[in-house]
Amino acid sequence: MRANCSSSSACPANSSEEKLPVGLEVYGNLELVFTVVSAVMIGLLMFSLGCSVEIRRLWSHIRRPWGIAVGLLCQFGLMPLTAYLLVINFSLKPVQAMAILIMGCCPGGTISNIFTYWVDGDMDLSISMTTCSTVVALGMMPLCLYLYTLSWNLEQNLTIPYQNIGITLVCLTIPVAFGVYMNYRWPKQSKIILKVGAIVGGVLLLVVAVAGVVLAKGSWNSDTILLTISFIFPLTGHVTGFLLALLTHQSWQRCRTISLETGAQNIQMCITMLHLSFTAEQLVQTLSFPLAYGLFQLLDGFLIVAAYKMYKRTLKNKHRIKNPASRVEARFKKKSTSPKETSAFLEVNEEAALTPGPSGPMALHRALMPTGQISCAK
Repeated sequence: MRANCSSSSACPANSSEEKLPVGLEVYGNLELVFTVVSAVMIGLLMFSLGCSVEIRRLWSHIRRPWGIAVGLLCQFGLMPLTAYLLVINFSLKPVQAMAILIMGCCPGGTISNIFTYWVDGDMDLSISMTTCSTVVALGMMPLCLYLYTLSWNLEQNLTIPYQNIGITLVCLTIPVAFGVYMNYRWPKQSKIILKVGAIVGGVLLLVVAVAGVVLAKGSWNSDTILLTISFIFPLTGHVTGFLLALLTHQSWQRCRTISLETGAQNIQMCITMLHLSFTAEQLVQTLSFPLAYGLFQLLDGFLIVAAYKMYKRTLKNKHRIKNPASRVEARFKKKSTSPKETSAFLEVNEEAALTPGPSGPMALHRALMPTGQISCAK
């Protein structure tokens, strides 16, 4: 395993004597344009999402990084292990097995930050996890790949895309820093930027996903096993990440955040590593996996957001049925209610649903009464 690949013909990734298939040749010609557009998109998106980050809460995550630690454990503990278990349970070619393991060892992708915003997750934790996992990937990617391939007879060296990791870090940290400063100096304007950025970011994600599939349409193959694994893998990451966060007594907001961060991988970094490490014939067998993983990753994210929105609406409807007077108050407060207030309301209802205690109209009435009135009522 090496950091850089020399330009000699002995290197399978840089061999100029091989003729690439048509699909891979097109992808190679447009790869630079696609990478630049993706980098610009990520930069603008992270700037808008950075407008939701508060310095005080971000500092609290850095000072007490329990949520970040759980997220990193999911990212570089659960995901590589899941990839390894999938490889040994399916009949795969060695090259395909390596592609799946590389995907499992990649850091988190920025797509998770958009979905976290849409499910009222902890944006400070989400951005912190994405940044920290990218930094930690400098050491954990080669370590995980080395540990899980000790018993394998590899015919080629794996090249870690350190340059790609560095570009990802720049696209993450600098725009987020500007977004945090924007939120600190102009909080009202930053809310507008955040809402617009979240919508535009979702549209751009779909555009980039479709463009990536079209550019690499010649590299698709009909391997049902790879398609099955690309469907199971991100879904398993979301579920196991949520369960581990729940077992470590994280809040519901953090559980949603860690779940999305765990299943969302950096697809571009995986594709770059495959290009640097494998020959053209091997790429034909492997390149369809990260592309399919990215599509299913988007699909899972949209399904999670839809399920959360339905759950959120159900909680609000139950609250209105139990409190008819709240409907009148909601009409006057609707315009002044911020997303953070809505998230706080949801957190209270989620905790109330799991906290044992007295039930019924009187208990609910006491919960909504001011403290002074409760003492007088007693």
